[in-house]
Parts: sequence; structure tokens; C-alpha cells
Amino acid sequence: MQGSAFRRSRRLFLSSLGSFVVLASCCSVPLQAAPVASLVVIISFDGLRPDAIAKASTPVLDLLVKEGAHTWNAQTVLPSITLVSHASMLTGVEPSRHGITSDTGTIRPLRVPTCFELAKQVGYPTAMVVGKPKFKHLAKPGTIDYFSNPGYWAKDVARVAVKRLAQQQTGLMFLHLPDPDSTGHKYGWMSPKQLKSVSDCDSALGTVLKALDGYGLRGRTLVIVTADHGGHDRKHGSKDPRDRTIPWICAGPGVGTACKIQGPVSTCDTAATALHALGVAIPSDWQGKPVFEAFDPRRSVR
Repeated sequence: MQGSAFRRSRRLFLSSLGSFVVLASCCSVPLQAAPVASLVVIISFDGLRPDAIAKASTPVLDLLVKEGAHTWNAQTVLPSITLVSHASMLTGVEPSRHGITSDTGTIRPLRVPTCFELAKQVGYPTAMVVGKPKFKHLAKPGTIDYFSNPGYWAKDVARVAVKRLAQQQTGLMFLHLPDPDSTGHKYGWMSPKQLKSVSDCDSALGTVLKALDGYGLRGRTLVIVTADHGGHDRKHGSKDPRDRTIPWICAGPGVGTACKIQGPVSTCDTAATALHALGVAIPSDWQGKPVFEAFDPRRSVR
């Protein structure tokens, strides 16, 4: 009986090992030894300052903080504007390296691979659901399996994301919730209407997490919630700490519970952390590094 069980386990191990070798040998970017998650969802609250989370009604974010790891002192790049900051978030390098330095006018193509490109090279599916059409500049041809710009509000992004999750249950997904940025520019950062938009994004986040639960994906999904920049008055883009300081939260398999990250975190670290969770090798010349402090070695994939 024990011998039979051992032989079955050995066959299963060898079969899995063979699949891993075939996958790794056919790809230009190798897999690491042990993926932490099979799905990573990066969710960006456009224009979210960390102190807005304390003043707005954000029960979903509050629970995610308790379940995972966080810092309220992560830093974005300069200039702290949407397309530039998101390019660094998704490529792991500073603007001087990725080449996107403006939101408007002629936008040059990215000069470096994105985290989607590297994930796709090892066979993972990829998706972007965004609230602004300018994100097409970050969707390099052949690297995104599904791209959607369903509307300018978080609820529209969440609705489409839920439908996509029914079809894509592994790989890398990026969701962009634009509301805090648009209301910040119109009514001012930390104004009542801007804080209400943060709450609306929190509700949209809840819709996505509920879908992950409903599809049975939550236990093997790393969720990263962050922002591209903050803001002050009705603007952003400067060196002002209110523009550059952003929240960074992650929760999921292998992540410590109620963990307050003490070390520095850059928006460039988001792409590296996503690839680390999927077991994809990170380019050695990336400025971003995985936020290892968020992961508890005592916890395994659930």
C-alpha cells in the first residue's frame, strides 16, 4: 500500500517536473523555482494619497491591510504624473530608462520590457482594464491578451474585470481606477468629493475581491493595491511629498498578516513583486526589486 502510494507520488512529481522543464526550455525568460501565486492582480487608484484612506470610508482597503502587508510611505517617480508613473510601476525602471516622460503630445514607445511582456514570455495570460485611453501606450503589441477601456469610472472597470476573471484565472492582470485623480483635479485633493471618489474605488475593489472569492481564486491570488501619485490643491507632478507619497498594499498567498513594511518601497518595486510572485525571473538591471519584507517565509500558498 505504501509502496503504491510512493510510486504514484513519484510519477506525479516527475510529470510536473517534466512540464516545468519543457516550459522553461522554450522561453527566453526562465521561471524561478517556486511561484508564490498563480494569479497577480495589480490595482491602481489613480491619484490616491495615503492619508485619504484614513479620512474616506474604505472598509475593503482596511480589511486588506489587516490581511496583508502595507506601507503608507511608498514613493513614486518624477514627474509624478499618470502615464509616467504607471510606466515605472509596470516596467520596474525610472522614466530615464523606460523613455516615457510626458502624459501628452508625442508619446514615444517604451524602451524596456513590461512585466506583462515578461510574464507572457513564460506562458502566462495578461490583461489590462483601464479608465483612461492613454494606457494604450503601455500595452506593447503582442504582450497583452486582453485590453479594455470600458469607461472613466471605477465601477465600469470593476464590472469588466469581473467578466475577465471568469475567463482568465492565472497570470497577470492590471486594473486602473481613475476616479480620485479626476475629482482631485476638479474639486481639490482631500476635498469631500475627492474622498467620496476614494470610497467609490474601495467599493469597486470589493467587487473584484468578491469575484475572486466567488471563482475560488482568492487563496492563490496576490493582490497589490497602490497608486501612481498623490496630489495637492488641484494638481500633482511636483517633488511635493503630497504628490510623490503613495500607499502600497499587498495581500495573498505567502504574505504576512497585518505586516507594516518598514523598508523603503518604490513604485518600480510593484512590477518586480508581481513577477516574483508568479515565479518569473526579474531582469538584473531593473531598479525595482521585490518587496520581500511583505512575504512571511512561514506561510505557504493556501
